[in-house]
Amino acid sequence: MPAKAPKILIVDDDVTIVDAVRRGLEAEGFTVETAFDGLEGIWRATEFAYDAVILDIMLPKRNGF
Repeated sequence: MPAKAPKILIVDDDVTIVDAVRRGLEAEGFTVETAFDGLEGIWRATEFAYDAVILDIMLPKRNGF
């Protein structure tokens, strides 16, 4: 049985950055999910399991601090 790919959450409001990072991580075999504001990021991080979170600090609705 193949190993499960690590699951990463990217939280950033810059669509261009999110797309570039997502494509790079997926090319390396990671499973990637995204959120585009702080509230969605908090919701996803508390409702789903991730191996790592890439978090921007300056976000709409709630900052990354």
